[in-house]
Amino acid sequence: MARVAAIDCGTNSIRLLIADITDGNFKEVVRDMQIVRLGQGVDQTKKFHPDAIERTLAAVEQFAKQITSKGVEKIRFCATSATRDASNRALFIDGVRNILGVEVEVIPGEEEAELSYIGATKELQQSDAPFLVVDIGGGSTEFVYGDKSVIAAKSVNIGCVRMSERHLNTQPPSMAQVAQAIIDIDLAITQAAAVVPITQAKTLVAVAGTATTVAAAALELDKYDRYLIHLSRVSAQSVHKVAGLFQSLSKEELASLGYMHPGRVDVITAGALVLSRVMAATGVSEFVASESDILDGIAWSLTK
Repeated sequence: MARVAAIDCGTNSIRLLIADITDGNFKEVVRDMQIVRLGQGVDQTKKFHPDAIERTLAAVEQFAKQITSKGVEKIRFCATSATRDASNRALFIDGVRNILGVEVEVIPGEEEAELSYIGATKELQQSDAPFLVVDIGGGSTEFVYGDKSVIAAKSVNIGCVRMSERHLNTQPPSMAQVAQAIIDIDLAITQAAAVVPITQAKTLVAVAGTATTVAAAALELDKYDRYLIHLSRVSAQSVHKVAGLFQSLSKEELASLGYMHPGRVDVITAGALVLSRVMAATGVSEFVASESDILDGIAWSLTK
């Protein structure tokens, strides 16, 4: 048995998964998430803000305590979009090394996509393949097409934090802001579609906080319940409806929704718009919401 710890540090959140993996069997021990907004302002400045580094390293210190207490044997720490873009990333990487004693892997978008695919499709039936896995993060969105393994992947810079900072910086946003965001999003989807056959999948799987929050809204949940959300099927019509709902609400109204994580309030409108545009571009009738994603893929990678 291998007890492993996977850490996924994105633009908006940092997450920890401790799991026991034995002969292909996966048992979750700890799953934790904190919204740290590491990518605060990176789209404009190309640098990490000192406050963002401080918030993130504080979360890493908490994760380190859990890793030590659970007797973890192997750790893998992957950082994605914001860290790829930040010119002063060494400050963050050095801080993590001092706390955990491991090197941060700043993985390219294509590797991020492959790890997301592994995590998202492990539990799915092969009869539902080929799959298109869409991972809407804070800084980027990954499109991954595959069958038993990845066939094509593309990462594009249309994450929920990046689109919020670039376009939807008021809540509710104006029609003009939404229109400009749609132009940006659709261009990026077109770039992804030049590499990935986004209209050929039998099943669209959407992962990460934007997709699961949209699923919670579509399911009309009173509170966030990952077990009800996981592998639920959400119609394209419901996605468009939820995206429109989020665009119409004030920040206070969004925050009052029982399933809404406080750290997603100011970026969920942009994230839902990205998902809505993805649904339109792919032409699929529904998506499968998966709570298993890159974090699970990182954990599986530690068994190789």
